Amino acid sequence: MRPKRIEEIKDYIYENKTVTLDQICENFNISKSTIRRDLDEILENSDIKKIYGGVTVLPKKELTSFEERNISNLKVKECIAAAAANLVEDGDIIFIDSGTTTLHIIDYISDKKDLTILTNNIEIIMRAIPYNNLNVISLSGVLNRKTLSFTGSSAAQVLQTYNISKAFMATTGFSVVGGATNSSPMESDVKRMAVQRSQQVYLLADSSKCGVISLITYCNLSKVDILVTETYPSKEVCSFIQEHGGKILLAE
Repeated sequence: MRPKRIEEIKDYIYENKTVTLDQICENFNISKSTIRRDLDEILENSDIKKIYGGVTVLPKKELTSFEERNISNLKVKECIAAAAANLVEDGDIIFIDSGTTTLHIIDYISDKKDLTILTNNIEIIMRAIPYNNLNVISLSGVLNRKTLSFTGSSAAQVLQTYNISKAFMATTGFSVVGGATNSSPMESDVKRMAVQRSQQVYLLADSSKCGVISLITYCNLSKVDILVTETYPSKEVCSFIQEHGGKILLAE
């Protein structure tokens, strides 16, 4: 009974966008104590947020093409990538996530020695080809033409076999509530596995992505060791990352 009720409550919240606890109690004929217990499960890994006296559905950001996203904030993305590249050391095994900020890292690590790059993104592979000193390992999977990346469970399974020093992650948006989020469900399995297999997790994101929550959460901000951005995000995000042992690295 309870699992069915929880799903019905979720549908009710999504349909009405913002509802009070009193409305839920009245509609489903349940007590305040019951809905509070149900909310613990409803709020977990969802885009529903608790507000004063009720709950609301957070806005979603839809996925745009790789080409469109690459043009947006190009100079800022290049500066963030340059700052992130300073974290790469000779001998590292790094994962470079599919993204229009992360792909520029290649331009700043071409002189590194004994460097192994794992990636699922075609553009990153192409940029690395001219540099013989960069050892590139491509993941398998189904090609997502919007993101120019190989995705799916097979890509995540291949990634699971590797030990990664540092993961340079992209995101559609980040927040304390939503964590690091992504618009492509097929990409999210790869992103989760990269975070899981890496000793250090670096999130590359410009300030326009702060507070944005897209379809899938692939990583809680507590897992981020360094957020690389061009200006300090909200006080809430800064405090959360620092309280969990992370740092903010500002690109010049």
